[in-house]
Amino acid sequence: MSDVRLTIDNLELKAGARPISQTIAAGEIVGLAGLDGHGQQTFLEALAGLVAPASGQVSVMRQGQGRPLQDFRQAVANGIAYLPRDRRATGIFPSMSVLDNFAIATVWKDTTAGLITAARRRERFEAYRQKLSIKVPDLDASITTLSGGNQQKVLLARALALGPNILLLNDPTRGVDVATRHVLYGVFRELAADGMTLVILSSEIEEILVLCGRLLVFRDNEISAEMAGAEMTAENVISAMFGKAV
Repeated sequence: MSDVRLTIDNLELKAGARPISQTIAAGEIVGLAGLDGHGQQTFLEALAGLVAPASGQVSVMRQGQGRPLQDFRQAVANGIAYLPRDRRATGIFPSMSVLDNFAIATVWKDTTAGLITAARRRERFEAYRQKLSIKVPDLDASITTLSGGNQQKVLLARALALGPNILLLNDPTRGVDVATRHVLYGVFRELAADGMTLVILSSEIEEILVLCGRLLVFRDNEISAEMAGAEMTAENVISAMFGKAV
């Protein structure tokens, strides 16, 4: 993972907006913040290949070679995993079991001669159950029987099962309890320490300040401020959100 990075070249989130160029390195946790509707979600979705920007290019760089991304399928093929904000609307499959929700994106890993091996699927899930402290009494029960925090952990396990180099997280602790939040924080830090690139959009300023080494604040579909280190304070973030100089 250590040589993989994400590059953004002259990305316009909206026609006429100031272009965005960034490099996000392996092992880096970059936060995205801003008032609702000011471009941070569009930016994250553009990185995931879910929306097309007005102009510009997102690429995955590996061993000095750039691989431009045109859509979500290409993003996944090049090692990007995306965790959506609204797990009920765009994350979980409520009619399916916990185990099937976990495995739906990586079915090929459980097949032998075209047949699914249930034991292999359970073994794969078990590794993530332990890593993420997922509390699940019955793997074959509907995922809706789990708490919101445990549903979120299953979705994260699904994303990690893809073996990504880059993880894009859209408000990953939204609607989860404090204990789950701290488990997820620990996992995110471990992933970064292992060389994974993380981009985290959060509606909570304190969460960004606790987790991220660098922060991009959005206003009017542009980056109004970029911060790191001692610059990253709640006061500075709020000022940048409202277009005030930092």
